[in-house]
Amino acid sequence: MKTGWIYRDEYDWYDMGRSPGLIPPGRFVEPGEHLDQPSTRRRAASLVRASGLAEHLTPLPVTAAGDTELLRVHTRDYLDFLISQDALPKGGHADRGTWRTPFGPGGLEIARLSAGGVTAAARAVVEGAVSNAYALVRPPGHHALPDRGMALCVFANVAVAIKAVRHEYGVGRVAVIDWDVHHGNGTQEIFWDDPDVLTVSIHQDRLLQLSTGDVEEMGGPDALGACLNVPLPPGSGSQAYREALGRIVLPRVRDFAPELIVVASGYDASFFDPNGHMLLGVEDYRWMTQQVVDLAGDICQGRLVVAHEGGYSPWYVPYCMLAVVETLAGERTEVADPVAFIVEGNPFQALSADQARALDRVEAALNAAPPRRTL
Repeated sequence: MKTGWIYRDEYDWYDMGRSPGLIPPGRFVEPGEHLDQPSTRRRAASLVRASGLAEHLTPLPVTAAGDTELLRVHTRDYLDFLISQDALPKGGHADRGTWRTPFGPGGLEIARLSAGGVTAAARAVVEGAVSNAYALVRPPGHHALPDRGMALCVFANVAVAIKAVRHEYGVGRVAVIDWDVHHGNGTQEIFWDDPDVLTVSIHQDRLLQLSTGDVEEMGGPDALGACLNVPLPPGSGSQAYREALGRIVLPRVRDFAPELIVVASGYDASFFDPNGHMLLGVEDYRWMTQQVVDLAGDICQGRLVVAHEGGYSPWYVPYCMLAVVETLAGERTEVADPVAFIVEGNPFQALSADQARALDRVEAALNAAPPRRTL
């Protein structure tokens, strides 16, 4: 098994400014460190090297996504807006109004490299150059909409990659499994009316996207059943995610029979993340990845791409990410979770009554829905 590896130093140079946390600049806002720190991904890449895992990975070349690739997903007006913002002396923003998706001068080229990184990973997998691939990119992408950025996302990286391989290689059905703690609203909207792309999102209910991500959202009229949301209550941990994936998500993906699976892997559902309220640990990410690796092996010749999304604990994200990449590569390094005793010993890792009810609600909605159209 060959695992492709995407990482560029430029991803660490993407500048989201000096506003603290996620607070936009203002009169009574003292400058500070942005929540999306470059050190998070840099430390993750360093751990891959220091652990020796890099020796088992196949580095893949990256080129920036060009206009042709981006315009399959995004509007010309939005791309022109980004070009104008990038030309400002201090940079601009991608969300067209809220300043919650800022970027410094030169940030547009790095955002193109981020979309290009996921696209390069998908191309390599589809071509058979590697069995699967991990794209450690920045900025993330699963909130970006066709006409604007959102929540730190500039381009819809996963969607750009999917559109590219479908157009260039004739790939048919694609399944996206998004386990970032936030709802993958951008990916869902982009493929809402596309019956050949199954979008799945397991997320904390109403964490950031207050009006999207509910179980009733199942796709447009011609794509009913090609959208699946599993909103979980705050405080969900190991057993809730394992139930959600094993009982609901994997059977639906198997039934969909995709030719390619793409995972939008955020790590903000981890125990120590400051931007979510979930309890996942290193071994949970390892387990979830193994389930998807096994499924891809069964149904789509192992074709699997994992794209890095959120995750805001600079010291814990690297351990979670390493477990994912180890699993893709079929290798186990000497690195262990240094705080496993805290995570795994927490009594709230068990399935609670409200989490069970949330999963029952998803299943009830799926069972009550009209039969999925023949895709």
